[in-house]
Amino acid sequence: MCGMRIKDWLHNRKNSFSGRLQKMMKCIWSGEHLRIDETIASSSESLATRDYSATASGFSSRAGEPDRKVDTSNIEEAESSLRESGYLNYEEARALLGRLEYQKGNVEAALHVFEGIDIAAVIPKIKVSIARRCELPRRLSQSDAAPPLSMHAVSLLFEAIFLKAKSLMVLQKFTEAAQSCKVILDTVEAAVPEGLPEKFASDSKLLDTLSKAVELLPELWKLADVPQEVILSYRRALLYHWNLDVETRGKLEKEFATFLLYSGCDATAPNLCSQAEGSFIPTNNIEEAVLLLLLVLRKSALNKIIWDPSVLDHLIFALSIAGELRTAAHQIEELSTGTIEEKNKYTTLALCYYGEGDSLVALNLLTNVLNNRENHNCIFELLLASKICGEIPNHIEEGSRFARKVISHCGGKCEHLAIVANYLLGISLSAQSQELVSDSKKLSRQAEALEALETARKMSSEINSDVLFHLSLEYAEQRKLDAALYYAKRLVRNEAGSSLKGWILLARILSAKKRYMDAENIVNGALDETVMWDQGELLQTKGRLQIAQGHLREAIETYTHLLAVLQVQKRSYGVHKNPPKEEQ
Repeated sequence: MCGMRIKDWLHNRKNSFSGRLQKMMKCIWSGEHLRIDETIASSSESLATRDYSATASGFSSRAGEPDRKVDTSNIEEAESSLRESGYLNYEEARALLGRLEYQKGNVEAALHVFEGIDIAAVIPKIKVSIARRCELPRRLSQSDAAPPLSMHAVSLLFEAIFLKAKSLMVLQKFTEAAQSCKVILDTVEAAVPEGLPEKFASDSKLLDTLSKAVELLPELWKLADVPQEVILSYRRALLYHWNLDVETRGKLEKEFATFLLYSGCDATAPNLCSQAEGSFIPTNNIEEAVLLLLLVLRKSALNKIIWDPSVLDHLIFALSIAGELRTAAHQIEELSTGTIEEKNKYTTLALCYYGEGDSLVALNLLTNVLNNRENHNCIFELLLASKICGEIPNHIEEGSRFARKVISHCGGKCEHLAIVANYLLGISLSAQSQELVSDSKKLSRQAEALEALETARKMSSEINSDVLFHLSLEYAEQRKLDAALYYAKRLVRNEAGSSLKGWILLARILSAKKRYMDAENIVNGALDETVMWDQGELLQTKGRLQIAQGHLREAIETYTHLLAVLQVQKRSYGVHKNPPKEEQ
């Protein structure tokens, strides 16, 4: 242990920075007592000089010339420790020197210095010091022993452990770095299990180091590719009272939510013991992510943190996966005016309500956007409105009008948008033709529908399954069965047999050509590739084909099988709280 007396330290405050650093180095590497007024020879025989001849030569560039890069905070830190304890011990001196090396960019040298600190020996002292500091105010008796370390010393040692983790991170030793960072959090939690009091430390640097360690630990586990440790680290950061500021806490909540949503790792439910009685306990990744994002959104609404638009995007994504788009719409509606752009707000709301099946509400919202002359570049809104109109009988003509607007706006540019617009136009015109009574007008609309769909197919550089399906369907509606069969086969090949509607369309076109055996073989092949849950429509088609061929006994067996499938589905729906809409 090397001691530095306060009186001598203050008397020599005007010494050059290089002299101070040389003394500190000698103190660290020799382990002997050193007084400030002792003369340190600038000999090459110093342990520090021998061990750091290559990496630490920057302490004094030339004899007698002070190093201009020296950070005065090291000296001030040492002075603070001296004022409290009267000496600078071996570990504190190493912490100061290691910090200086880290600041100078000598990461390996800094790590070498930090590794010389006996962590196992200082941790018990740190625990006792923190525990004493966090005790409730009481009258101290003479029997009460002073804490082993001052808060300045605790802060200094914690910073050394933290910088050691950062050094290991730079050297890509991520697991070791995470374990080093974890030591800080383990120590604090062991000393104060209930959490840090609001006025834990007057030394803001200690809280700053703790906050940085809390933020760094999950990032280190991410780099080490240990997802379960990442989850535990985030929960630890948010459940334990670290005295984090609102911005830091909001940042951690958002980062944890995005990790839960996109990491692909299934998180176990949080420990019930750590939750307050009666609080909501999430049971899966989506629930926990939604809860976290709602907390961040609330902080933004209360102006406690800066508004981050990506939080709303992540929340809508999470709620859409959970099938709670109406909840997402309510969250958007509750945002204060001006939080997000009005056009973006209405469009997002339209998507939410359309996803919930409220097509008319979605169309009204889009109409508000399209009728506002201040809104420009509304291509997406026009396409969405066209799609919705094509599904509502009284608005089909309006849907074709929206699609034509996009086509005229593209003018040969924006090929992808033009493909989508022609595709939607074809669907709208096809739907219109079915509503018309006049044969001449009906044929005209059908011809326009085929032209639009063929244009979409020719413009697309890749095979588009949706376009192929509707082309085949339209040709079949017009009884042009050879063309319909051609596109149906292309659709099945393109989908590699994964499209159920493709199999059924192909079988029905073959049936229309009176190729019943071929159609039944197609259905049998589809049944072999399909799980029982999705076999209902295939079995119904097979039964009809068997009746058409006069195979009544086989048809009865097929329909018996169909009834069994429907019974299984009905029982399964009865178990779920929210059965599919068609079964409600």
